[in-house]
Amino acid sequence: MASVRAQEVAEILWELKRADKVATYSAIARRAGFSAGASGRTMQNCLRTIRRDWPHLQWWRALRDDGTLDKDSEQAEKLREAGFELKESSENGKQIVSIVALEEHLMDWDRQEQPEAAATDE
Repeated sequence: MASVRAQEVAEILWELKRADKVATYSAIARRAGFSAGASGRTMQNCLRTIRRDWPHLQWWRALRDDGTLDKDSEQAEKLREAGFELKESSENGKQIVSIVALEEHLMDWDRQEQPEAAATDE
């Protein structure tokens, strides 16, 4: 049985898919009303549950807060398949990748919600 947190994160992953965007663990957790936890552990637990209970959801749209991922990870493969361009680098002798022009691909919920708010003010 999925936790309430995992259900909230699943809804947010659906938003990300519809917008063709990605988001960091902290941004997703904040949107869902909780903390991502130390080193994103709470989010990682939610994502494990989502992968188990809702395998069709694009869990790979959730990124560590620093935007990096392991070079040969399944997540990197999924992002490439979805058309995200990745750049390679090395950090402490470990090969990592990140999305090129990450800021352009990050979901900005504040900006997404402003048009709706403006429409209701009229």
